[in-house]
Amino acid sequence: MINSNHHQSPSRTIYSDRFIPSRSGSNFALFDISNTPAEGRDDSSSAYATLLRTALFGPDAAGVVPPATPEKRNLIQMNPPSPNIFRFKTETRRSMHSLSPFGFDDVVTGVHHSPVKAPRKVPRSPYKVLDAPALQDDFYLNLVDWSSHNVLAVGLGNCVYLWNACSSKVTKLCDLGIDDSVCSVGWAQRGTHLAVGTSNGKVQIWDASRCRRIRTMEGHRLRIGALAWSSSMLSSGSRDKSILQRDIRAQEDFVSKLSGHKSEVCGLKWSYDNRELASGGNDNRLFVWNQHSTQPVLKYCEHTAAVKAIAWSPHLHGLLASGGGTADRCIRFWNTTTNSHLSCMDTGSQVCNLVWSKNVNELVSTHGYSQNQIIVWRYPTMSKLATLTGHTYRVLYLAISPDGQTIVTGAGDETLRFWNVFPSPKSQNTESEIGASSLGRTVIR
Repeated sequence: MINSNHHQSPSRTIYSDRFIPSRSGSNFALFDISNTPAEGRDDSSSAYATLLRTALFGPDAAGVVPPATPEKRNLIQMNPPSPNIFRFKTETRRSMHSLSPFGFDDVVTGVHHSPVKAPRKVPRSPYKVLDAPALQDDFYLNLVDWSSHNVLAVGLGNCVYLWNACSSKVTKLCDLGIDDSVCSVGWAQRGTHLAVGTSNGKVQIWDASRCRRIRTMEGHRLRIGALAWSSSMLSSGSRDKSILQRDIRAQEDFVSKLSGHKSEVCGLKWSYDNRELASGGNDNRLFVWNQHSTQPVLKYCEHTAAVKAIAWSPHLHGLLASGGGTADRCIRFWNTTTNSHLSCMDTGSQVCNLVWSKNVNELVSTHGYSQNQIIVWRYPTMSKLATLTGHTYRVLYLAISPDGQTIVTGAGDETLRFWNVFPSPKSQNTESEIGASSLGRTVIR
């Protein structure tokens, strides 16, 4: 407000309250960031000025000369400065990493970066193929397992065959006869005893080193499609919807019966500490049991198809992976310690099997309808390291070698294929003893 009665003092000079510079007269060359150190300035100050100039104006600023030189004055006259000094330039739009003075290795000497590690290459072809006549195309069976002594057990029709991965020797372990067939095989942890689940609902225990049957245990009314060992305890899952806990040291055929599934039990896995048993069924349910329960302590109902693929992580206690069938196609991760659902990945195909690498934090999944592929994943990002193809039927069977580097896959195309997918614990370039074996195709029976 201006008061008409207010009079200015003649002895008082009035100044403006701010100064607005003329942009047309502005020039970055007025900033004296010289490449030549001033007299009396130490070398450290000169080096700092060089690094600062490089960080602010890029590597081309290293040759800037003082503005007082005639050459610079002529350059300014020939190329007048832009009226907008705050305009972005294309060459100055760099990432945050490049703004660091250490981002220009060609300008700043004495600073070195470690080279970016190339992603690991997974061979896209199997190094060995075995013909496996009569290998059944049945989603609910588990007919392949690899022992700690490097022996592969395969159920073909009504017979079980053993293939020694070191010598490639094939041994026929047993023949169940025309009235029975093999539905599941499972090695004990020490690798000398093999459990065989039959279509008649019986479990046979065999001493593989002597090719001799030790005992036969009953209890199920229908076929046994899933087996899982925990020390001297053997769990068997059946089409009769039940799980039987068997102690092979006891005289009884089973010591407890686990009830909860409403349909066939097709997946069974004990955790690495032998404290938790995970089971999957054709009722789309994933259950977790402890050592003393006859009812599930955890129930997961998010899958929308049969849960056959189950795998416990060897790296993190309580981390469980599960995969759903054709109507689901998802791999889900659970923390059984906190009873939480961690993540879900839609794979696009029926998930038949899962197995973790014990050497690195990765896992493999095998698939059926409709792509019949094998995928190597990096956890927890779930980025694909490799997609392996070759089977013409759904990849229903999966086992991993004792050294953790090789997997074997089986399908209804009656072939077993061996793949080198995981690195060794010490070096990613070291081939496993099995992977170094000769290429070729032989028959397992």
